[in-house]
Amino acid sequence: MTARRAETATASTLCLRVEDWNGHLPGQHVDVRLTAPDGYQAARSYSLAAPAAGGVDGVLEITVQRLPDGEVSAFLTDDLVVGDRLELRGPLGNWFVWQQDDPAPVLLVAGGAGLVPLMSMIRARDRAHIPTPFRLIHSVRTPDDRIYADELERLAAQPGGPSVTWLYTRTAPQTDKRRPGRLRPNDLNDGSNWTLDAAPTCFVCGPTGFVEEASNHLLAAGHHANRIRTERFGGR
Repeated sequence: MTARRAETATASTLCLRVEDWNGHLPGQHVDVRLTAPDGYQAARSYSLAAPAAGGVDGVLEITVQRLPDGEVSAFLTDDLVVGDRLELRGPLGNWFVWQQDDPAPVLLVAGGAGLVPLMSMIRARDRAHIPTPFRLIHSVRTPDDRIYADELERLAAQPGGPSVTWLYTRTAPQTDKRRPGRLRPNDLNDGSNWTLDAAPTCFVCGPTGFVEEASNHLLAAGHHANRIRTERFGGR
């Protein structure tokens, strides 16, 4: 690990230098394997948070949400220090990826740490100066749980930047007009580039229950199943 930065009180981004990295697509992930001195091993999958950088030896970023009962996530966020080495396998996954030559509008729907692979897509779009319309809807418990909040606000403020909406399930800012609560059908349509006529590509990522709920809302609104791509996660 070459660097670490805190994203929220429970989420950290780890920067990893990988020899002979051949690049990856926005939305792909890696498997991280830990081995204890007694030989016990544990492996988890983590989404790549950004396009690779660093030439021949790629510098990768993964953002890890620490869970109370997560043996791997707790070690990565609390105990791993700069200079420590990890075992990685990847990049993995070819379905939940954004193809940069696809001109269709993109609707990104994230629950909690499900934002990570979607952020890779947003960053790839920005770095390549691609004008494809992007809209992000990120559901979090409270404003303090917003990962990458400052960066997303900066990108959204740029001409042609992505549209960014935060939905709060527990506590919302006083200025927020939406009542806190779970994802609702009307949260997914702002009546512009992401209507059915535009045939957007929809990427949905988060806990299993959130992904199923969001996907059902999209299907009920008339989005075609082959335009909805999902990725879900459990304990880490």
